[in-house]
Amino acid sequence: MKVSDYIVELLESKGVTTVFELSGGMITHLLDSFCQHKTIRVVSMHHEQGAAFAAEAFGRMTGVPGVALATSGPGATNLLTGVGSCYFDSSPAVFITGQVNRHEQKGDRTVRQLGFQETDIVSMAQPITKAAWRVKTVEEVPQIFERAFALALEGRPGPVLVDVPMDIQRAEIAASVPGNDPKAATSATPLEESLWTSIIAQLRAAQRPLILVGGGVRSGHAAELLREFAAQARIPVVHSLMGVDVLPYAHPLRVGMIGSYGNRWANWAVGMSDFLLVLGSRLDVRQTGSETQSFKAGRAIIHVDCDPAEVNSRIIGCTAVIRSLKDFLTEAATRLAAIPLPSRAEWAAQIAAQRAEWPDVREFRPPVGINPNEFMHALSRSSVSAGAYIVDVGQHQMWAAQSLELNERQRFLTSGGMGSMGFGLPAAVGAALARPGTPLVVIAGDGGFQCNIQELQTVIRNQLPLKLVVINNHCHGMVRQFQESYFDSRYQSTMWGYSAPDFVKVAEAYGIAARRVASSGEVAPALHWLWEQPDTPMLLEVSIESSTNVYPKMAFGRPITEMEPFAKPTEMEGT
Repeated sequence: MKVSDYIVELLESKGVTTVFELSGGMITHLLDSFCQHKTIRVVSMHHEQGAAFAAEAFGRMTGVPGVALATSGPGATNLLTGVGSCYFDSSPAVFITGQVNRHEQKGDRTVRQLGFQETDIVSMAQPITKAAWRVKTVEEVPQIFERAFALALEGRPGPVLVDVPMDIQRAEIAASVPGNDPKAATSATPLEESLWTSIIAQLRAAQRPLILVGGGVRSGHAAELLREFAAQARIPVVHSLMGVDVLPYAHPLRVGMIGSYGNRWANWAVGMSDFLLVLGSRLDVRQTGSETQSFKAGRAIIHVDCDPAEVNSRIIGCTAVIRSLKDFLTEAATRLAAIPLPSRAEWAAQIAAQRAEWPDVREFRPPVGINPNEFMHALSRSSVSAGAYIVDVGQHQMWAAQSLELNERQRFLTSGGMGSMGFGLPAAVGAALARPGTPLVVIAGDGGFQCNIQELQTVIRNQLPLKLVVINNHCHGMVRQFQESYFDSRYQSTMWGYSAPDFVKVAEAYGIAARRVASSGEVAPALHWLWEQPDTPMLLEVSIESSTNVYPKMAFGRPITEMEPFAKPTEMEGT
């Protein structure tokens, strides 16, 4: 068969049901093979970055590596932001790029380019992938693609890129696609007895223990195990931005989000804790603040991660447990089954008192208009049937993470490590196709929404049930808040030199019903309207004051418990 046909059949054997792409000359053989086989849905996006984000979300939602295709040159380079997003957030994906024919490649010549649009995408992608390979011979196609799918999933998940020259795509291959025969899972070697003895002794002695969960709990497919373990151990749980959906909002052990824009009571709980069990979190600066010594001081930290490079990287002196979360939580449940643990009711009551004293909706009350934290609570109550919230990057992202009330079925997808504006809309396309027939909510800011606004056409063409919420503060709000703090309110390029269109008119131009609200009294009827037709894409623009800040915000240079607006930073943020 033709190599492009072989690749399509191999993708099918790996459980791939949908691929995302933007057409180009160097992937026409692949596109034609998809067309003729008709077994895998091909979703045409309007920018390769959108295709990459859609593939990332599809992989996060299904556990099967998301797949995106792009042609050589600008098509391949346009993928890179999405490739990096997969790498930093541990999302399994396989990216396939077309390349010029082998005889048109410059090889060792000193010319910049030989074939039209020839670009060394493999060298560019290597720092942000688990592996990037160019296929050099027809014979190595089976091995490379088999390895790509295995590598995307094993250990810490992530992206792999395979660059396939056009002459190889159209060549004949004698190999047949092997059956998808997954290897039997091997039992992990138990942790050393002395390490378990130490962990359990510290846990039993702790008066104010916490579990901190990060994105690794989801990427490691350990969310259910985490919920069972937390209930068994009776330990309150805080989470990072990437761990928002591990515990439902109403779970009795859920405390809230920590970090730069964390809930004030959650950061307080970390500061007061004497034992911290970290599960699948990198403990980066946006979680801990810049004062790493104060974060570690006064508490024992057990840091569990499958990637040894992430442990004792910034926060030094942690007890390292290099383990998959599934293995650790399974063994921990067995160990704790025979050990009585205290309820620590007083500790839970202290956290509850802090939450009552510092509710999220009163951290910043705009003098007029809509309170975004209050809006997130109202949106949650009207969106209980949504399967997921897909959230872009900016102030709205933090309001959503602080205040959304997720139920046990709902996911929360956002761009964490890359922090890329423009993630939300195309990622929602991928998430919607991963959960066909289930309505999803997109939350974006006016700035980020414009980055990939062209994918509204993809939404309407595929009639995806997306409820699009654009929080329009008429500026690049997060950087504007940064300029307010550090640049004497000189709002260059965030308010001065920035503008946005009428999103209602834009949506209607694409054939999407739209509506705008600007006062709190308009919110309830607008949300009712948004859900009158659950299966229909609709857009709600929420206009808020440009001066609305995200609070609380960790005061940079101070401990995690000291937060703006009451505490002031001692140095300028470097991240």
